[in-house]
Amino acid sequence: MHTDTRTQHTDDGTSATSWQVDLDAVSVTYPNGTRALSDVSLRIEPGEMVSIIGLSGSGKSTLIRTINGLVEATEGKVTVGPHQINTLSGRTLRDARGQIGMIFQGFNLAERTDVFHNVLVGRFAHLPWWRTLLDLPTQHDRDIVLRSLDSVGILDKMWARGGALSGGQKQRVAIARALSQEPSLMLADEPVASLDPPTAHSVMGDLLRINKEQGLTVLVNLHLMDLAKQYTTRLIGLRNGQLVYDGPIHDATDAHFEQIYGRPIQSRDVLGDGV
Repeated sequence: MHTDTRTQHTDDGTSATSWQVDLDAVSVTYPNGTRALSDVSLRIEPGEMVSIIGLSGSGKSTLIRTINGLVEATEGKVTVGPHQINTLSGRTLRDARGQIGMIFQGFNLAERTDVFHNVLVGRFAHLPWWRTLLDLPTQHDRDIVLRSLDSVGILDKMWARGGALSGGQKQRVAIARALSQEPSLMLADEPVASLDPPTAHSVMGDLLRINKEQGLTVLVNLHLMDLAKQYTTRLIGLRNGQLVYDGPIHDATDAHFEQIYGRPIQSRDVLGDGV
C-alpha cells in the first residue's frame, strides 16, 4: 500500500511533514471479549481535518488509540506515515509516538508542575535522557515550547501551576504540549467533552487553525454534530465498532447522524453557540 506524507511550510519558515493514516480491515477485541472495532478500513489523507462521531461505546476512543499504538489491533494493519504501527514495540513504537500528538479529554497535566514544564514533556522524545533527567532543555527546545504556548494564546500562564488553570486553559496547555512534539499527526480524544460551550468552540477553533496554518493532519473524536459540521471537513461515523459513514461533512444529513447514533437526534447531540 502506498503511504503518502506531505511537507508543509509553516508561518515561521520551518517545514513540517504531515502523515497519511491507513487502516486496513482493522478489528480490536479486548481481553474480556469485547469487540470494540470490527473490520474498519479507511484512509486519512495528509492535512485533512476529520471528525470521528459516535455515541459512548461506539469505538471512537479505541480507533484513535489504535492509530498511535496505545491499543493493539488484533486483526488488520494500521499504517501511519512511514510506520506500520501494529508491528512496532519498545523504542521503535516510542519513536513513532514521538511524532504523533495526542490530546486527551482529561488533559493529563501534572497539576503541581508549571505550564512550561508540562509543555516541555512534548519534547522528551527528542531529547537525550540526561537532558530530561537534569531538566536541561536546549534553547531550541525552549523556543519550541514558547512558540507552542503562544500559538494557543496561553504564553502569559507559562509559570502558573497546572492545577491553578481553568478547564479551557488546561486543554490549551495540552494542545501546546502536543504541538511541542512538532507532530506529523494530531489526535484528539473528546477534547471538549468537559468544557462549557464558549470554551469548547475556542478549543475547536485552535485545532482548526493549527490544521490550516500547519497543514497538519488532525483527527478529533466528538459526539456533538454541530461541532463536527462547523470545524471539520470530513466525517467518520462509528456505531457498535463498525464504520457506518465516511464522507465530506457537508454531505452529512440529519438522517446520517441518526444512522450513526442509532436513534433520533436529541438536544444533547448539539452543543450550541454558547452565546
